[in-house]
Amino acid sequence: MTVSPMPVKAIAGTRLEISGGRRLEGELRVSGAKNSALVLMAACLLTEDGLRLSNVPPLTDITAMGEILSALGVRVQRGGDAIVLHGDHITTAAPPYELVNSLRASFFCIGPLLARMGMAQVPLPGGCQIGTRPVVEHVKGLKALGAQVTIEHGVVTAVVPGRQRRLTGGHIHLDCPSVGATETLMMAAALADGETVIDNAAQEPEVIDLARLLLAMGAKVRGAGTPTITIVGVERLHGADYAVIPDRIEAGTFLLAGAITRSRLRVFPALPEHLGAVITKLEEAGCRIEADGQGLILTASKVRAVDLRTQPFPGFPTDLQAPFMALLATAEGTSMVVENIFENRLQHVAELQRMGASIRMQGNTACVEGVARLSGAPVHGTDLRASAAMVLAGLAADGITTVRGLEYLDRGYADLEGKLNAAGASIRRLPTTAA
Repeated sequence: MTVSPMPVKAIAGTRLEISGGRRLEGELRVSGAKNSALVLMAACLLTEDGLRLSNVPPLTDITAMGEILSALGVRVQRGGDAIVLHGDHITTAAPPYELVNSLRASFFCIGPLLARMGMAQVPLPGGCQIGTRPVVEHVKGLKALGAQVTIEHGVVTAVVPGRQRRLTGGHIHLDCPSVGATETLMMAAALADGETVIDNAAQEPEVIDLARLLLAMGAKVRGAGTPTITIVGVERLHGADYAVIPDRIEAGTFLLAGAITRSRLRVFPALPEHLGAVITKLEEAGCRIEADGQGLILTASKVRAVDLRTQPFPGFPTDLQAPFMALLATAEGTSMVVENIFENRLQHVAELQRMGASIRMQGNTACVEGVARLSGAPVHGTDLRASAAMVLAGLAADGITTVRGLEYLDRGYADLEGKLNAAGASIRRLPTTAA
């Protein structure tokens, strides 16, 4: 029986109403990693066997990926936090534009489709409007594996020439350590003929998670988590039962929620090695963080200014730049925040200024002078992580903050208001027309 990949609440026309100024206490539970689950779902295209993933978060992005895979012929079954994907009857190698356009991660399908079917036709992806996220590294890598790739009218068409229609191992050097390109090429190389080496590969935990899944499916992969990944192609991959890692970005957001409300919170499950740069900056800002084997305990009283610049892992993650800036808006002193990954990822500055934040911008740099208190105001989340930043700012602000743009928030956070309310926050989800 095929079922909807994920029941989700209606998000159109809703807002969050936050009564700020409350300290949090207790525990915040971290869901499975969205950015990992999406690529692991795409890996089902590499095998005719069933793939079962557990610890899959209940997010709109997961639903969207399920719809894309269903359109390709995959049978998608959902139960609790698990999803079972059967790719034994792929009917097309061309996912529909109307589905792909709304989800950046949909482009992951091109690698496994090409490896399994010998061709793929995938529209250029959409997602949050935080800047250009070109697929040039993906295309260059697929060409190095023997594919013929063209881009016309917004659609990427890739074909493997020859009778066998099998990719050939090759050497790929990425000009930048793109996570998406690294993962796409790992999946493509898993079924290629011969050895593939990816130099300057992304080192993010999500890359390691994909490598572990591929290994569980019978692939030969080594070096994931280092700048050089080697894949020896096999003729066939089998199914697997695999658990998605905890979401390090959600864990970081929860730590920041504790810091901005000057609280003591336990965040679990969380892996310290996934959050090294974030933990370092929080400790530099005056927070105390303890690992207890399963999670992290944060204690915050005074928070002082720190400087940070976003970098590929193991550097400070761009996905936590906006939430961390919300914290710095309440810190003692002046902080400098440099965004090095996406050129449009400072749109939340104007919204924080609505709440009384003192921030000056010059290019990709924001100078944040901490204020004694933020004030509740109507704000709009301009992308996924900016929406989270607005929620954090609302937790610390005097009065009522209303946050719109939940279509972004619900893409990456499962029941964020429910989790925070259980720890003492006061957040209501209301129709935008409510008085």
